[in-house]
Amino acid sequence: MDHVQQRKAKIRKHERQIAFPDAMKERGLPLPVVVPGVHARGVYVIYDDGRPLVEAYDGPQIVGMDLHRRRSVLVRVAEDGRKLATARIANSPARLATEIRRAGEHPKVVVEACYGWYWAADALAAAGAEVHLAHPLGVKAFSHRRVKNDELDARDLAGLLRMGRLPEAWIAPAQIRELREITRYRGKLVHSRTSCKDQVHGVLAKLGIEVTCPDIFGAWGTAWLDELVLPQPYCWKVASLRQLIGWLSAEISVLEQVSADLLAGHDAYRAVQQLPGIGPVLGAVIVAEIGDITRFAHPARLCSWAGLTPRHYESDTTVIRGRITKQGSPALRWALVEAVQRTRPAPRSAGPGRPSSPAAAPRHAPSPRSPRPASCSPTSSTRCATGTSGHWTPPARSTRPDEQARPRAARDRFRVWPPPRRRGRGI
Repeated sequence: MDHVQQRKAKIRKHERQIAFPDAMKERGLPLPVVVPGVHARGVYVIYDDGRPLVEAYDGPQIVGMDLHRRRSVLVRVAEDGRKLATARIANSPARLATEIRRAGEHPKVVVEACYGWYWAADALAAAGAEVHLAHPLGVKAFSHRRVKNDELDARDLAGLLRMGRLPEAWIAPAQIRELREITRYRGKLVHSRTSCKDQVHGVLAKLGIEVTCPDIFGAWGTAWLDELVLPQPYCWKVASLRQLIGWLSAEISVLEQVSADLLAGHDAYRAVQQLPGIGPVLGAVIVAEIGDITRFAHPARLCSWAGLTPRHYESDTTVIRGRITKQGSPALRWALVEAVQRTRPAPRSAGPGRPSSPAAAPRHAPSPRSPRPASCSPTSSTRCATGTSGHWTPPARSTRPDEQARPRAARDRFRVWPPPRRRGRGI
């Protein structure tokens, strides 16, 4: 018997129990709770301990919701931790609103930030609930239980919220979520366009065709590709990829215009573009991912939320600091790294005794040197590079006054790599 037939048999069993309450009383069985006005397939109560669930409680309730793609489980608990009811519903805003009304006025509802949580948070907020979003990394310990099911997950979520230990995530408003959808979709299209361009280069490399222009998708490169004669099926593949690149470029331009129109009067969007290396595209990504920046009390918290701070592990006398955590938004980290890479260092100001560097000088300006003699090799000394060839004499090694008096083992002690690890000092 498959899962659907088992569910139908369970529903028919509940209907028979409702039809014969007197027989159940004679056998000492608990009477099921009937939800008036709701179809049995929409909402039904799960009995786990054989006792009737509490329905007469009228105090504040806390609801834990284990959200899934098709169905969800809701567990209602009281402020003292008593479980009031458990329900499994089919996912729809109407059925979720019907079930949440049983929790009284303005209940506290916690739902994990999992796949497709937007509609659930909006439906709960529209029903008058106080919605809390659980961070997935904070509730990851649920998977290490010996017994794991949907009901226990929902009950643990409600318990964490009741005790004030819930790791919460920020619920972005609808406007920020719409902007994120546009900027992230643009990033997906850019990745697809880059993949198509790489495939074109791969076809040319397979055929051994030398690319003589820096950008084969520019004006000159397009004319060069049009005149290029390729055998089949490579000719068809390159033509198809070039057509896809054109379509993707058109869609990317439309998305950039839409995001610019949405942020036309946004103060943070104009302010962030004043920073070096940030333009309209990166500014839109940064504003969409951060949202309300006033929710961060300090810049260090923003860096930690973005995943740009190093890992820190400390236990007793052992301290380990690793690479950045990368636990924040990947799109935000990409935008910030791109902005830094596009920023050129400012010229150093002339201090006392230091000549000022010219502002218009290139970053890697070649030093004025005379032509290298033909008899010099690339590995020759600087004298050969300046045209004055001759024997190169290494400079004298500077030693400390007391170095010759020390034994050789003591002088070479710090030349060992990696250096010996000292106990009690950490890493």
